[in-house]
Amino acid sequence: MRFERQAVFWVAALLVLVGLLWLLHPILLPFVVGGAIAYLLNPLAEWTTKLGLSRLVSALAILAIFLFVFALLFLLIVPVLAHQLSAFVDRVPTYVQRMQALAADSNYPWLKTILGGGDKSVGALLNRAAGYLTEVLPSLWSKGEALLSVFSLLIIAPVVAFYVLCDWDLILNAFDQQIPLPQRDTVRRLAGEINKAVSGYFRGQLTVCLILGCYYAFGLTLAGLRFGLLIGAVAGLLTFIPYVGSLTALVVSSGVALAEFFPDWTRVLIVVGVVVFGQFLEGNVLSPKLVGRSVGLHPVWVIFALLAFGYLFGVVGLVLAVPLAAAAGVLTRFAFQRYRASPLYTGNRPT
Repeated sequence: MRFERQAVFWVAALLVLVGLLWLLHPILLPFVVGGAIAYLLNPLAEWTTKLGLSRLVSALAILAIFLFVFALLFLLIVPVLAHQLSAFVDRVPTYVQRMQALAADSNYPWLKTILGGGDKSVGALLNRAAGYLTEVLPSLWSKGEALLSVFSLLIIAPVVAFYVLCDWDLILNAFDQQIPLPQRDTVRRLAGEINKAVSGYFRGQLTVCLILGCYYAFGLTLAGLRFGLLIGAVAGLLTFIPYVGSLTALVVSSGVALAEFFPDWTRVLIVVGVVVFGQFLEGNVLSPKLVGRSVGLHPVWVIFALLAFGYLFGVVGLVLAVPLAAAAGVLTRFAFQRYRASPLYTGNRPT
């Protein structure tokens, strides 16, 4: 009965957490992002406090440096990306016509097969993509709610990050004191496993995203591909979702290269080679070294969590997807361990 009562308690707690996320997700984004920033910067704050700085000074200095670097990169990169995005949207109809012509060219029947089998399929696909870029994306920024969310994110998130980073130990101790004494050691162990999975995945995957984004952006630009910086930045950002970033870089860069360079196969193959080498680098060097397999998060589980939580809770769900997926994985393994040790599984009645 003790196992059943614990299971009911934790299931009820999970349902309450999901219900709160569902009800409050429209206002949670700056708080979640601020907490995530504090979580990522906390190891640096702990290191500086060991050098003799107070927690307040450490939090203030680290957050100030972080915001300065972020603002500098934002001012340097975002205008260029915005200019390339605008030019890319204007260029999409030309790419549509070019790909339709290639698909209809009888001299290259294999291209017709790759591109979808005819004018209608290729045209429909690219026209849908063009419509998405020219109609859906601008409409997202035309809503006052979106602008308000961005404003609150820029103002509230740094404040939340500062206070959470400054009071990190106090917050953890407050939560620790509320854990029932008989379960305290178990909860601490599970929390440590969750923290290991989340921190390993987050910090490792963010580093992989940064490295691959820079590589794709500079590599494709040096290969002479128009909009190489934009494609590389988007591919690097999407690398956070396993396989999606690499696939995006390959499909988009190959399509643009065909539309721009065909029939100059040398330049097309150079672009494809840049992306393929990036995929090799990610799969054989970066991800094994920086992310590793010890975090306990299978790529399929991560993709499902990102899609599911993103669908249910929007941007807040995307930020919380990996931590909640890691927590669910750890708790599920623990539940199965307890189940296999329980009389319900073994059939042994307690004496």
